[in-house]
Amino acid sequence: MHYSSILPDVIRLADEASEKVLHIYESDFKVRYKEDNSPITAADEAAHEIIYKGLRNISRDIPILSEEGAEIPWEERKSWRRFWLIDPIDGTKDFTQRSGEFTVNIAMIEDGVPVMGVVTAPALKEAFWGIKGEGAHMRDRAGRVHRIRVAEPRETLRVVASKNHLNDETRAFIDKLGPHETVQAGSSLKFCRIAEGHADIYPRMGPTSEWDTAAAHAILIAAGGQVQTVDGKPLVYGKEDILNPHFIAAGGWYF
Repeated sequence: MHYSSILPDVIRLADEASEKVLHIYESDFKVRYKEDNSPITAADEAAHEIIYKGLRNISRDIPILSEEGAEIPWEERKSWRRFWLIDPIDGTKDFTQRSGEFTVNIAMIEDGVPVMGVVTAPALKEAFWGIKGEGAHMRDRAGRVHRIRVAEPRETLRVVASKNHLNDETRAFIDKLGPHETVQAGSSLKFCRIAEGHADIYPRMGPTSEWDTAAAHAILIAAGGQVQTVDGKPLVYGKEDILNPHFIAAGGWYF
């Protein structure tokens, strides 16, 4: 499948969802909580509806898995060779805290690998996209599009982390890296900061789900980076358990 032919449509779809999300973000929205005690707002649901319907129009025969969609049993999912994986809003805590560090995420998974990804940050007015083997780009606040690539390693590493998820295990890993500085970022933007060369490494020693990482993972791959588990294996998608193992994202120099 030639993903470059549908990428512009996916970007437009992410932008449409982002516009709706931003409208709700700037309103007096209400926060509810799901069974697992994670927050959800009308913005999560609205973005899901826009993206789901839009992807159906782009490719009716490719299945869709979304954080806010209906649960799909493993017996059905295990036969999927290619599927869309979406997180209508990653960083709902950042959304509810109005930090601006939340994202809309759309990924294409093929044989367990994220091969195309689009990430928008509605409040920051930034967008990122990439296709494996074809490069990655970002659109800045002024609407200018730039080709992006991971940075070469530096003497002092820039470690990207989130204040919401900086646990003891993550701190211990960071301390072993030697000289470093911390770059704060929320949601899937942590991957994107590495992809654009503004950070070097992102260790995640805590729980995430496949839809949290897939789109930004694809962008990082397209920009010359990698994501591996702490055991040195590729981070893969389409598993029975949608939870990710602990992982490290960085430029290809690290692995």
